[in-house]
Amino acid sequence: MASQNLDVQNLARAFEGRSDIQDAIRNASAAGPHYIELFNQISLHVCGLISSPEPASKKRRIDDQGLVARPASSGTNGHALNGIVTATASSSDPVLLEIKDISVVVPQRKKYTLCFTSTHLYARLPDSKEPAPGVSFAWSDIEYAFCLPVPEKTQKQHNYILFPRNSAITPSRPVPGAPPIPEPLVFTIPDGAPKPGTIGGLEAAAAAAVSDDTKTLFNWAITTRLKAAGKGSTKIVQADEKLFASELRQPHRPSEKAVHVKAFRGAKDGYLFFLPNGILWAFKKPLLFLPNERIAAVSYTSVLQRTFNLAVEIDTSVPGEEESKEEYEFAMLDQEDFGGIDTFVKRHGLQDKSMADQRKAKRLNINAVKDEDGNIIGSAESTELAKAATEAEQAAVDEEDEDEEDYDPGSEGESEGSGSSSDDDDSDDTGGGDEDGEEGEEDENENEEDEL
Repeated sequence: MASQNLDVQNLARAFEGRSDIQDAIRNASAAGPHYIELFNQISLHVCGLISSPEPASKKRRIDDQGLVARPASSGTNGHALNGIVTATASSSDPVLLEIKDISVVVPQRKKYTLCFTSTHLYARLPDSKEPAPGVSFAWSDIEYAFCLPVPEKTQKQHNYILFPRNSAITPSRPVPGAPPIPEPLVFTIPDGAPKPGTIGGLEAAAAAAVSDDTKTLFNWAITTRLKAAGKGSTKIVQADEKLFASELRQPHRPSEKAVHVKAFRGAKDGYLFFLPNGILWAFKKPLLFLPNERIAAVSYTSVLQRTFNLAVEIDTSVPGEEESKEEYEFAMLDQEDFGGIDTFVKRHGLQDKSMADQRKAKRLNINAVKDEDGNIIGSAESTELAKAATEAEQAAVDEEDEDEEDYDPGSEGESEGSGSSSDDDDSDDTGGGDEDGEEGEEDENENEEDEL
C-alpha cells in the first residue's frame, strides 16, 4: 500500500539548499495522498541520481542543469540569456514595494500583486507569498522599458512593457537548437490615483509621496530600481505626439491624438508605435521592438488606394559571424498615416528602399488611383518615381552641358545652330570661343532677333 506520509528526509536531501521548493511541495502535498506518493517518488529518484556512481562529467551536468536548476521554459523567472542563468526571485527576499490588483497581459493574462525587490520584479497571486511561475524579471536583465497609452479604450489606461535582454526581436522562424526567447512583461494601469490599501512594502512611505497618480508611482518605482541595479541608462520611453501622431480620429477618445497605427502582422491585428528609439509592435504575442540602430531599411509595399504595407529590414548579425538580416512586414496601414510615417523614417535617417527591384513584384497597385503616368497619387511610389525622374533628367542635362554649354532643355532645334566649345570653360551663353567665330556670330544674331 502506498505511503500516506511525506518523506521529508528524502525531500530535504533531494532539494538541499532549495527551501522554496521544499516548502512548495509540503504545501501541495495537502491536496491528497496521491500527491504525497508522487512527491515521494520524485524525491527518491533525485536522490538516486545524486548518489549513483556515474561519470563525473555526467553528474556535473545533472547538478548544473537537472530538475532543480533548470530555468522555466517560458524564458522568464530565471532567464537563460546567452548561456547565463539569472537567479530566480524568492519569497524570502525583502519586498520593498508591492502594488495590488494589477492586470498583467503578458506573459500571463491575470490579476496579480506586483512585488519590487532589490533584485527582481515579480508577480504573485493575491493569496500566495510565492512568485508566480514565469512572471519574474531581474532588474539587471531589463534592456528596454516603455509606458504607452492603451488604444481603443474609452477610459484612459497605460501599458508598461519591460523587455529583458535578447527578447525584443523574435525571429519569424524558430532557430533549431537556440535557447527559448524570454517573453516581456506587459501590465496595465488605470489613469488616476491608485486605490486605497493597494500599496505596501518597506518603501510604502516613500511611495506615498508619488502616489497621487498611478503612472507617476510606477515611473518612480521602476526608475529607482533600475538605477539601483546599475541600469540607469535604461529609461522609460513614452510616445511623443510631436514625433508621431496618427491622422485618424480616435472614436473612443476623440479629443486625444492617437500615437499608434493599427496594422496586421500575418493574421494578427495589433498596433505600431513610432517611438524616439525605434518601432514597437504590440500588444499581441510575440511583441516586437525594432531599435533604430538595428533598422537596415524601411520600405513601402502593396501600395493601394486606402492602405499600404510597411516592411522593416533588421540587422540580426552577431559579432564575429556572417552578416544576416531579417524582414518584418506590417500590413494594412491606412494611407492617411503615410505622411507621418515617412517623416519619421526620414527624420531618423532610416534607409528607404521602396524602389528596390525586389519590391516591384510585391506591389499590388491594381485598385489604386493613378496619374497620367500610371503612378499612384499621393503614394510613396509616385513620390519616389518623381524624385528619380528629376534626378535622371538633371543628370542628363549635366552630361549634355559638358559638350554643349548652350544647350537649353526647354527648346527644340536650336542645338543645330548653337556653338560648342568644350575646350573653353569660360564661354558665355551667347556662343562659342575663338575657333568657332562664325557660329558664334549666328548665335548672336539669333539672340538679337529673339529680343526684338
